[in-house]
Amino acid sequence: MACYTTHSRAETVELGSRLAETLAPGSLVLFTGGLGAGKTAFCEGIAKGLGCTDPASSPTFSIVNYYRGPRPFAHFDLYRLQNAEDLEVAGFYDYLDEGAVVAAEWSENFAGLLAGEPAVRVDIRTVDENTRTITIEGGAL
Repeated sequence: MACYTTHSRAETVELGSRLAETLAPGSLVLFTGGLGAGKTAFCEGIAKGLGCTDPASSPTFSIVNYYRGPRPFAHFDLYRLQNAEDLEVAGFYDYLDEGAVVAAEWSENFAGLLAGEPAVRVDIRTVDENTRTITIEGGAL
């Protein structure tokens, strides 16, 4: 487990980009952290690091955003999903099977279901307006 401190949104994006360089096709990244902690900024960095050509944004209302590139990226928001069937319908496992890197914000809502999945776990905690403490488990930078 590694712990990092970022002092700006740009630093959080850059940390995500660095993590992306270590992710194999079909990798799962599970995020925890409160509202506004920087999960989407970190995912923006993952998209950048994977070479995705689409601009990254929050999947809050769409449930999943898919970004094309040499290493595709599926970015999920699990906040409004209720059960395993919702994950299936959203294509969660299909993206993994197709070799996309999959990131899931609000993964704590599916902690029991995803506990056995091999994953990189990223927890982001707000220290103050700009500072974040980011703990990464299961992946190395």
